[in-house]
Amino acid sequence: MNNFLFRFTYSGFTLIELMVSITITSILISIATPKLNSFLAQLRVDNEISTLHRLLFSARNAAINTQLPITICPLNEQNSCTSQWQNELAVFIDLNNNNTYDPIENETLIRTKPAIREVDKLQYGIGRNRIIYAPTGRTIGWGSNGTFKYCPRNYPDKSRAISISTSGRLYASSDIDNDGKDEVRSGSEINCRAE
Repeated sequence: MNNFLFRFTYSGFTLIELMVSITITSILISIATPKLNSFLAQLRVDNEISTLHRLLFSARNAAINTQLPITICPLNEQNSCTSQWQNELAVFIDLNNNNTYDPIENETLIRTKPAIREVDKLQYGIGRNRIIYAPTGRTIGWGSNGTFKYCPRNYPDKSRAISISTSGRLYASSDIDNDGKDEVRSGSEINCRAE
């Protein structure tokens, strides 16, 4: 009769073990999600600021190398400069200085930067619709020096900025007072106005 003993082995989870595992996983996810979202927002901001910095730097270099004024601005459907800096940005040679990219006038499009994420904000001065680099590398015209501010939605503490001086140099924001928020060179915190 000993030969007929049945041995049952179970593999898998019991219902209680499964419910405990799901509960623990849910708690861990609820703890990690806000930090993950904050981390992703920081990555997005850093990427946009880096891309914008490279765009401005390449525009300044193009002005120096071509010995022609170089314009940076957001273009509308008619290829005219607007003040909607969150849209695609274009770097081009504006030969006739009419604030419009005219390929039929032999104007050259040097580089573009895609529009930012729709819910975020990118601002550059009130009413300013272009930046012009002179062949010397300096900015020229009203509104050419100023500060770009990038503010991600729901994460104002992650905002960053790039300031452009009249000499054409670029200055990225940094956390001057070690409070976890970036400040511009003057020491003021970055704040995107409501539009």
